[in-house]
Amino acid sequence: MQLHFSPSMRSITISSSGSGGNGNGGGDLMKIKVAARHISYRTLFHTILILAFLLPFVFILTALVTLEGVNKCSSIDCLGRRLGPRLLGRTDDSGQRLVKDFVKILNQVNSEKVPDGLKLPDSFNQLVSEMKNNKYSSKEFALIMKGMMERFEREIRESKFSELMNKHFAASAIPKGIHCLSLRLTDEYSSNAHARRQLPSPELLPLLSDNSYHHFVLSTDNILAASVVVASAVQSSVNPGKIVFHVITDKKTYAGMHSWFALHPLPPAIVEVKGVHQFDWLTRENVPVLEAVESHYGIRNYYHGNHIAGANLSDTTPRTFASKLQARSPKYISLLNHLRIYLPELFPNLDKVVFLDDDVVIQRDLSPLWEIDLDGKVNGAVETCKGEDEWVMSKRFRNYFNFSHPLIANNLNPDECAWAYGMNIFDLRAWRKTNIRDAYHAWLKENLKSNLTLWKLGTLPPALIAFRGHVHPIEPSWHMLGLGYQNKTNIENVKKAAVIHYNGQSKPWLEIGFEHLRPFWTKYVNYSSDFIRNCHILE
Repeated sequence: MQLHFSPSMRSITISSSGSGGNGNGGGDLMKIKVAARHISYRTLFHTILILAFLLPFVFILTALVTLEGVNKCSSIDCLGRRLGPRLLGRTDDSGQRLVKDFVKILNQVNSEKVPDGLKLPDSFNQLVSEMKNNKYSSKEFALIMKGMMERFEREIRESKFSELMNKHFAASAIPKGIHCLSLRLTDEYSSNAHARRQLPSPELLPLLSDNSYHHFVLSTDNILAASVVVASAVQSSVNPGKIVFHVITDKKTYAGMHSWFALHPLPPAIVEVKGVHQFDWLTRENVPVLEAVESHYGIRNYYHGNHIAGANLSDTTPRTFASKLQARSPKYISLLNHLRIYLPELFPNLDKVVFLDDDVVIQRDLSPLWEIDLDGKVNGAVETCKGEDEWVMSKRFRNYFNFSHPLIANNLNPDECAWAYGMNIFDLRAWRKTNIRDAYHAWLKENLKSNLTLWKLGTLPPALIAFRGHVHPIEPSWHMLGLGYQNKTNIENVKKAAVIHYNGQSKPWLEIGFEHLRPFWTKYVNYSSDFIRNCHILE
């Protein structure tokens, strides 16, 4: 049988070929007329377009079902039952039920303790291997996962505390290069007359008490750090000829410190180097509390002893532990660190001084500080309770004092704003009319009597109390803090600050210093000095 369609699709002819029938040997013929049907090209185009759009999706769904095991189906009906819901936008919710059941089991296990005798895999690969070899229930699997997570958390926590301890020891130690520098300069003092020359020269001595000059005070036993502070101040000054630096150091460092500034002068600035043993006023009678602080066995053991023994690390966060370690820096019991409280007595002829810590860098002319009206206050300082950096600039009294102690709770306000040491303009004339020094001594005694339970962070807490009512806030741009413990310091803010302060453990002269912040300090290191080169400073 054959079918013949006319070109116009308006008739169909059906013929059968064979030997039977009409005797002519031809086949039967049937002709059927079909009613006319008009199909527009636009309809045909849209039909083809829709099919072209749908067919790829049908192909993809078919492939997905095949990958999921539809190839095991033996009929089109099976494929239809799998593909049908997908084509209609429906999915099998068996996976969601599995997740819900597992979450339910995890919640149950969360309130249970991991059995002590439960053997935990040491790695993920071992866990997978054991899952293949052992038929764990879902609850057993959840307990194993919980045990592994708790063990890893303990190990990470212990590693973090170990890292903090190592960092503390690194920050407290003296780098080999700095020790070398001190020894070489001390030897130079004994063998080179030029290294022993008078500082400043005799004709400049009257300028040491001339209040028309800008007087800076620096108290340190770190020769390299002192050289950077002085050099940065002189190089950043609009009028360096008006600068007078009073560098105070201890007896063991005096020879090396004197040698450095004698052999590396910074004219036209004037530099004086004095040891604490050269101040007649600094006697045991005048500083009895500090003498006790340095010699008290309990105090020395607190700062130099085992910092982990007796500490409950399970109840301590790494950040809190880091703060406690910083508070135990041995520098806090050094007389050099307390000297600033005696500035009116050490410099009886001066009216105003700027006191600098040895971990600062001066980037701008500081002479305008002498023009600030302190409004009768003693201490011009940057407040540290407000600013862009919520970590560095969020310090209030509650951050420094133990307000569970009645003596602190009854005398101080936990919300009172703190301020910063490191770069302070002091009005010594106004200071001499106050009892700041006596208040400082009195609170130091109270802290000793209470076995260091009033506060534990260095010399700032007693100063915060002693200077209450005597602080005049100055613009934050004068003094930027946190470069020694805040890795995310804003570089643009660093560039704009007049003084940058590397307070914290990561000092720029240590290997643990932050690499991206170190160049602001090293640019003032005198690498042309043979002493610096021969001691391989920061190489």
